Formats: sequence, C-alpha cells, structure tokens
Amino acid sequence: MIELGELVVERGLHLGLDEETGSLIVDMEALALEVKEMLSRSAGPSILVVVSHYAQLVVPREAVLIAFVLRRSPYELARILAERGYEEHKMLENVQAEVLDVCLVEAVEAYGPELIYEVDVTGREPEDVVSEMLRAMKDGLGGRLGVVDWLGMLEEDGRLEEFFPLGQT
Repeated sequence: MIELGELVVERGLHLGLDEETGSLIVDMEALALEVKEMLSRSAGPSILVVVSHYAQLVVPREAVLIAFVLRRSPYELARILAERGYEEHKMLENVQAEVLDVCLVEAVEAYGPELIYEVDVTGREPEDVVSEMLRAMKDGLGGRLGVVDWLGMLEEDGRLEEFFPLGQT
C-alpha cells in the first residue's frame, strides 16, 4: 500500500508549506515520477493500493484496475475533522469538496466512469468497507457512480448554508 501523503513527507516531495492552510504543497510532478518508479519496480502482476484524495493526479490510467472513491456524509466528515483539530476554514474546504463531488469528478475525468466504484463509508466499520471493496474487485465491478447526493441532502435538511455560508469568498 502506498499512502501518498506519507510518501510526500518521507521523500520530501513537496514545495514547502501553505501558510494559509498549514498543509504541505505537494510537488505533483515529483510525486508522479516516484509513483511511476514504484509501479515499475513491482515484480510481475500485482495489486498495489494507492491511498489519497489526489491519487488520480499521479497514478496513470493504465495502472488502474479499479478506483474506489470513498464518500462520507458532510455531517460526519465535519465532526471527524473537528475532532482532528482542523481549523474551521480547512474543515469547511474539505466538507465543501465532499459535498460538490470534487474527488469523484476528478477520478472520473482521470480514469473514466467504467473504472470508478463509489462507496458511502458513512457510519460503517472499516472491515465492512474493505469487504465491499474486495467483492467489487473479485467481481470486476466498476462504473458504480451516483451513490450519494450530499448537496441534495443538505438542501432537503435545510442546512446548506451551514457548509456554504453566504458571503463566503
């Protein structure tokens, strides 16, 4: 398994720190080269799991068997990020990206809808999610999109402005 965030830190594949967000600025070109090298070093056919919200930017399509996009309710995601100590603006940025399907859209653009398998992980145990993912791989499933509609849910709940405050820049 390759956790791209850890790889960036371990190998120094960043351009510095974003002062506003406190996050590392990933050197995507260097990271893509590192991932390409790691993939070429694997002996024979093998399955390598790449974990990150920006995997689609550095893992080439020809290396992808199936791309899982894990989704989480904005309510649960906001709570988890707050518990992790995320500042309000960083938490809001992440939740907004989830609500607007940013990672899903980027994955579809990078790999095509036929390789995407969307999974709602809200309230689920990791073992349950992994079991679903293994079944999807075994059965050769892909093209599973439209599992969640967080924007519609927030509108229905009357809580859209909680995550998209008016006057926000």
